[in-house]
Amino acid sequence: MADPLRSALFNDLYELTMAQAYAAEGMEAPAVFELFFREMPAQRNYFVAAGLDDVLTCLEQLRFVEDDLEYLRRDHQFSRAFLDRLRGLRFTGDVYAMPEGTPAFPNEPLVQVVAPMIEAQIVETLVLNQVHFQTVAATKAARVVHAAAGRAVVDFGSRRAHGTDAALKVARTSYLAGAAGTSLVLAGKLYGIPVFGTLAHSYVQAHDDEWAAFEVFARQYPNSTLLVDTYETLQGVRKVIELSRRLGDRFRVHAVRLDSGDIGALAKQARQMLDAAGLSQVQIFVSSEMDEYRIAELLAGGAPIDGFGVGTRMAVADDVPHIDMAYKLVAYAGAGRMKLSSHKVSYPGRKQVFRVVEQGRVVRDVIGQHDEHLAGEPLLQPVMRDGVRQPAGRVSLEDAREHASREMARLPDAMRGLDRVDPPYRVEISAGLRSDADNLRRALERSQLGSA
Repeated sequence: MADPLRSALFNDLYELTMAQAYAAEGMEAPAVFELFFREMPAQRNYFVAAGLDDVLTCLEQLRFVEDDLEYLRRDHQFSRAFLDRLRGLRFTGDVYAMPEGTPAFPNEPLVQVVAPMIEAQIVETLVLNQVHFQTVAATKAARVVHAAAGRAVVDFGSRRAHGTDAALKVARTSYLAGAAGTSLVLAGKLYGIPVFGTLAHSYVQAHDDEWAAFEVFARQYPNSTLLVDTYETLQGVRKVIELSRRLGDRFRVHAVRLDSGDIGALAKQARQMLDAAGLSQVQIFVSSEMDEYRIAELLAGGAPIDGFGVGTRMAVADDVPHIDMAYKLVAYAGAGRMKLSSHKVSYPGRKQVFRVVEQGRVVRDVIGQHDEHLAGEPLLQPVMRDGVRQPAGRVSLEDAREHASREMARLPDAMRGLDRVDPPYRVEISAGLRSDADNLRRALERSQLGSA
């Protein structure tokens, strides 16, 4: 199967039919498209921008290979001249974007594409696909990490993620958002993420008894985490304690893992047993249906847990699996463009987002014209020029992770929490941008009335 990031056919049909129409009309002028989301769901106070690295990879690799063109030729909607045009198509435009890991809010451009109309239009599906999912996933992971309050979070979600690509992106974005690592080995190879593993119930079941499974595994992997709930959790803990006595100085088991039952109560009992046996260094790691709400509940109840394996609910972002993200034309041939549709009004022209910080904490954002001089830190950075990545577009995952940590720390404490803040974070529209929108709206209304 073709790599979607390497195939320009990862596209909605209307992108191609519009591109052919643009070509026929000679509409080759520069266009500006911006990617943003319109509303904040009730369960979120912020979103964490993510997916930019893959967007830039898509743009660098944009190609219609002969097999793609042959497929389109069979469709009979596309002329030979247009297919020849696609054969030589490369992305030659500029991209401005928020760095990965930046908290983002409604109507703020996360990615801005400035390119000849056909190029800018034809990349819409890929840009939306990569940024939407990874932003959703990174935000869910950031909430889980915050709820864990400094305890390790490991991504366990690959087996239930919505496909192999999603599993990889969840591993990457959870690490970006502060998770300690992932269980997915391929993600470790591709992204340099720490990889963690324990053992499964099947390993214990395959042995004649639990004790034998623990002893063999601990000898093979001295710093392992032993899963103790295959049969009866506290009996499993007792066997780990007995193993420590038998191995003596050779005992180096790192943790026990709880995966079922009343995990809060079991964690307290297991901690008491381990401490009484002189094994205070053995940590307690838990899994099974974990998310930010369950983690917060366990810790609020005093459960002595050192780390969390978080799977399905983080992998599919089950409470907010999607947001109303859009990729919209805001300028063409040097003139602003906007929509007037009910509840979907967009502001015209290329923009900049200015983040105002007071005493080390962010207090509001202002969306303005790209060349306005406003108070605050400009968030959109030039990450690609003339189709070539710029230094701001060559950020390592480790650097993006550090950026995310710094930026999250600048949010007000309540905003990082799990409850909805009221009032929400302030996002203002500059006077200049508002004036542009008002003037264009009046002009559009006059022209539409005239054409009617």
